[in-house]
Amino acid sequence: MALDFDPNDLITPNNYGVNGQPHEVWTKLRREAPVQYVEPDTHPPFYAITKHADIMAISNKPEIFSNLAGPMLLDNRQLHAREEGDAFGRMRTIIEMDPPEHRDFRKVASGFFTPRSIHRLDEIVAECAKGQIDKLGEEGETDFVESIAQRHPLRVLSTILGIGPDDEDLLLELTQQLFAGDDPDLQREGEDREAATQSLLADVGALFTRIIEDRRANPGDDLASLLANAKMADGSPMGPMETFGYYLIVFTAGHDTTRNAISGGMQALLENPDQMAKLCANPSLEKTAVEEVIRWTSPVNYMKRNLLVDAEVGGVKMKAGEDLVMFYASANRDDDVFENPFQFDVTRHPNRHLGFGTGEHFCLGAHVARLSSRALFLELANRVDTIELAGDPTHIASSFVAGLKTLPIRYKIRPTA
Repeated sequence: MALDFDPNDLITPNNYGVNGQPHEVWTKLRREAPVQYVEPDTHPPFYAITKHADIMAISNKPEIFSNLAGPMLLDNRQLHAREEGDAFGRMRTIIEMDPPEHRDFRKVASGFFTPRSIHRLDEIVAECAKGQIDKLGEEGETDFVESIAQRHPLRVLSTILGIGPDDEDLLLELTQQLFAGDDPDLQREGEDREAATQSLLADVGALFTRIIEDRRANPGDDLASLLANAKMADGSPMGPMETFGYYLIVFTAGHDTTRNAISGGMQALLENPDQMAKLCANPSLEKTAVEEVIRWTSPVNYMKRNLLVDAEVGGVKMKAGEDLVMFYASANRDDDVFENPFQFDVTRHPNRHLGFGTGEHFCLGAHVARLSSRALFLELANRVDTIELAGDPTHIASSFVAGLKTLPIRYKIRPTA
């Protein structure tokens, strides 16, 4: 079906930097062509999947819809670099695996992320949230993204990983450059994008190598030690590229997605003062509020799948080898699933959002992300006197992990007793 929309709005990072997520286009596609073949200028063609039910169906059939080609739709420059064999191409993450291999590698760390296994997690997230809010002082103006949204999940993650303060700032810098490589304000500087990318990967590799060597020589009970010394089901050590890939996912994805959820959630509360008032009057709503924040923001904007065999989705026939892009942010505004989907509601229940994905590749760190976000919004709900926008928010130029770059706020905070 021929529709009047610009396919670049769906995938081009700069468009996200200017306009944010393209909800108007997604709404049109959900209603008129929920499985739509698109041909952007800068990326290979793909099928845009925008309905909740179709994404659920695809996610539960990994034998047909494969992750082996990676979760991101690479642009033409990135594809060339991958074909040339850059470090990312050699590194293997669990989101680039299909079963049964995926399940074997997921087991390496899955036990660590259960509520029973992460000791003191409630205490850790509460301490980190209080510490970040305390740093604001009683009143003033700040960029919420820089002061709170990126610092809180980074401190939580660093505590779980056993990463010291000296490496925390470096980890933040590398994380931003990895996931916002198309944003001129955040990307690594260099003579050209390829040289900058290689420089960035060298620094990431050096950090991971140093941590792995240290944890093998001095193992502890932290997650970094578990991954550095991981054994597979047959007793063999996890391969070096898979170990690097695990570090990449845990160190980076675990931070950026939560940062974007927290900053987007605060923006939603500021733009919906009735919901802010409701949460502050009843902080026990923090659980449903955080689920709504994740639905509303959908920090992982999409995941790609590649067809292993000919298949049909939503009545559209596809060929083996073709790509599909599942837009979670679109599915999370699907009015077949959510009543008043464009209304931000901290009491929404049930909330069948796909913010953590679904099926085989459901987010490994969902429990940590939920508790980390709840702790921060609970701390804010208990201590905010007044909080308001102090300027216009800006967006990161990224279509994969989407979110705010800046969120200027003006606030008055009550000190703790």
